[in-house]
Order: sequence, then C-alpha cells, then structure tokens
Amino acid sequence: MTSLKKLPTLAAIAAIAATAGAQAQSSKADLESVQRAVHVCASCHGENGNSTKPLIPSLAGQMREYTIRQLKDFRSQSRSETDIQAYMWGISALLSDEQIEGFADYYAAQKPAPGKSTNPKLEAIGKVIYEKGLADKGVLPCKQCHGDNAEGASGFPRPAGQKADYVYKQLQAFRTPLRPHGVVMKNEIAAMTPQQLKAVAAYVQSR
Repeated sequence: MTSLKKLPTLAAIAAIAATAGAQAQSSKADLESVQRAVHVCASCHGENGNSTKPLIPSLAGQMREYTIRQLKDFRSQSRSETDIQAYMWGISALLSDEQIEGFADYYAAQKPAPGKSTNPKLEAIGKVIYEKGLADKGVLPCKQCHGDNAEGASGFPRPAGQKADYVYKQLQAFRTPLRPHGVVMKNEIAAMTPQQLKAVAAYVQSR
C-alpha cells in the first residue's frame, strides 16, 4: 500500500485546485488547468492515468460519467473504503463540479495501457463468466454492462486492464456498505464465490 508520507500534501492540491478553478471558468476541459492538476494525481494513478500499483486503479480511458460519479462520491464521503478515506476524501473536498468534469474529460481521452495476462487458466474461467454469466446462480454476463471487450459503456466503468488485485478488492467492497452505489453489481456478485470473483478480475486485467 502506498505510504501517505509519499503522497502530495493537501496544501499542494489546494494550490492547484485554486489555479484550476480560476481557469476552469472558460472551459471545464481547459487542458492547461487540468494538466497542472494531473501531475498530483500521477503520483498514485500513474503518468497519463496508467497505474503501476496493484491496489490503485488506472484512470486512462475510463468512462467520463463513471469518473465523475466516483469523485463526487468521494467528495460526499459516501464512498468510504478505509484505505482511501484519509486521502481521496481530502482531495475531492477541494474540487468543484467543473474541476471534476475536467478531470473526467482528461482521463477519458488518455490511452490505456495494454492488458496483462498473468494466469491464463484462471483467466479462461473468468472469460466464461464475463461472456456468459452463471445461469445456475442467476448471474448475468458481465459484458452486458461493461462491453464485449470490458471497454465500459456510458455510466458503467471500463474494467479492461485494471489490476486484478484492485478489481477483486472492489468486487468484495460491493458486498459491504463502503460502496453504496452500484446496485446492479451488488446483485450480480451476491451469489459468486471468491474464486469466481478472482477469475473475473484476472480476466479483465488481461483485456
């Protein structure tokens, strides 16, 4: 897990947010203001939004609507995984709606890194679940919401290329009150075993 001592200070975020706020009046997607701020985000989420850390998501190519929703959930403190409260709550509290939309536009336009295969056998199990679901458990195919290639669609996120550790952790979080939104996900994963969740996580990482 990333040490908080290595993360940018909230004072630095505040200064960047103030600059971005002044410039965002002309355009929500003002590249100059967004690029000033994403240098701070890069310390965790990687250059151009491609994370190299197992438990921190990549933002490159993520669906705009999804990124906006997550940042607003952090800002309202309704998304409350214990390992991100101290940092994401603080950062998001400094952001206006316009700045949040600017971030979402920026990252949606970035090129995602290629997926990485690490466990072909587990990925093969995950592919079946992703494409066909689990009829005996009433689990629908993941592709119905997340796209044939896990590319995401509208408000449904892009899981393609996300680290399997992160995806598995989030799937588990949907079973708790820590992620209050995502009713569809809560229903779909309720009957799935930990091994099936890990299989889906491994598969989407490989995409």
